[in-house]
Amino acid sequence: MADQQEAAARWFLSRGLPAVLRPKALVRRVWSRSAPALAALAVVALNSLIVVAVSGQHTIDISGRPDLPEGVVLTLLAVMLPVAALAGWLVSKIESHRTRLLAADIAAGVIALGAVFGGPARLTAVNIMIFTIAVAVILLLTATGIGSILGWAARMTMTNLALAGGMFVRALPVVLLTFLVFFNTYVWLMTSLISRTRLWVGMGFLLLIAGSFLVSSTLAEVRRLAEAPDAVAGDSARLAGTPFEDVPDPPGDIPITTLERLNAVFVVTASQMVHVLTVALMTGTVFFVLGMILVSPEVLDAWTRGNGRPDGVLLWMTLPIPDSLIQTSMLLTAITFMYLAAKAVTDAEYRSQFLDPIIDDVRLNLVAMRRYEAMQGMTRS
Repeated sequence: MADQQEAAARWFLSRGLPAVLRPKALVRRVWSRSAPALAALAVVALNSLIVVAVSGQHTIDISGRPDLPEGVVLTLLAVMLPVAALAGWLVSKIESHRTRLLAADIAAGVIALGAVFGGPARLTAVNIMIFTIAVAVILLLTATGIGSILGWAARMTMTNLALAGGMFVRALPVVLLTFLVFFNTYVWLMTSLISRTRLWVGMGFLLLIAGSFLVSSTLAEVRRLAEAPDAVAGDSARLAGTPFEDVPDPPGDIPITTLERLNAVFVVTASQMVHVLTVALMTGTVFFVLGMILVSPEVLDAWTRGNGRPDGVLLWMTLPIPDSLIQTSMLLTAITFMYLAAKAVTDAEYRSQFLDPIIDDVRLNLVAMRRYEAMQGMTRS
């Protein structure tokens, strides 16, 4: 029964449902469960170490035409996030607890090397503190179950990349509108004059509106499911091979707690937001690359009336990219995200291809929750 309980806990965590579990189950094996995120952080630390070795500087400040070492640094920055995501995904596929522990230990060693010999600050003590805080945040997210929700949303997005491409095609009308906004001198003038802080506040406002669209629609769906979480035909077959395969559906009603309901709402909303954000980032990236190709110093000077900087700051790094281009791309990404979030609520094709399967999975999760509660009752008795 203990092995079955452990398998059930892993099943719920893999589906982004930590609220079902007791706190004791959430904190069990935190270090090995954090291995994927630690591996991703290790790639970042290793990248920092190599950047310091190549450039001789802890801060990245590249202005004008980059030389060979600066070109290597730019290449390392470009591949860092994809490689980090790949490392985390590969480690997440490890089933053995002992092997995961080994992967977490190796990642911690690489992170320590990156903190001592790399890092964004000149002082080693500051870099050690930064990476220590990052590791602590990873462990906290894992222990609270938030990490399992984020991991599930990321896996859902990777699984539905084809749908993201389809949504991108259906969003072409707003892309064309965004094209007109992109080649608007007043937009470039505004982004050359406003501060990055003010831009983040404006983007946060747009994201808040978009999030409200998705949360309001999700609440209604989850409320309907929570009122009738009983198993239907086919659920037993879909639960085959899970820890709940041989657990009978309990008679009567087992109430779903508020925390479990909020967890279900968060899972559905987070998966939709990550999916929509993926499409918005694709759109922003297209225009960012287009700007890199078309916006010459003369065009930048004309569009910004002489206020545009030829270099920009991104994630505390100075790069040879016009700051106005960075800020315009960020703004267009936020606008696209808000439009797509509103479209996702009413788009029947999006619902049938993406949302309905998620809602069906949530209904199956609720059935599994009832069986898990029955399993807990049999253990206590």
